[in-house]
Amino acid sequence: MVEHRLPAKVLAAPLHKHTREDEFSFILEGTVGAKFGDQEVSAGPGNLIFKPRGEWHTFWNAGETPARLLEIISPGGLEELFRRLDRLTEDLSPTEWEQLIAPYGCSADMKATMALVETHGLIF
Repeated sequence: MVEHRLPAKVLAAPLHKHTREDEFSFILEGTVGAKFGDQEVSAGPGNLIFKPRGEWHTFWNAGETPARLLEIISPGGLEELFRRLDRLTEDLSPTEWEQLIAPYGCSADMKATMALVETHGLIF
């Protein structure tokens, strides 16, 4: 379980999917937007967003104030990828990104991510 603090209008991750884990976001403060599959939702404090394995998804702060949420990913193991991402010191190309996340059963769609950023006026 990881607590995320997202400034206003920040996208937490590119549109991605993982094949081994289910992901849950429990909203503590603020408003969080999420996309999973073809559906988009907006959730506030006390709401739980379920993002099942194998489905394209991402989430962002949909409000003008900071948001806080708990991310629960089960089963464990994906946290090693997060540690690697936290140690990055420069931006990755789409190809480098895919090479980094593929061993963890993950893939990302950067084109769809940038469309989402534009649609919602997000920072990524």
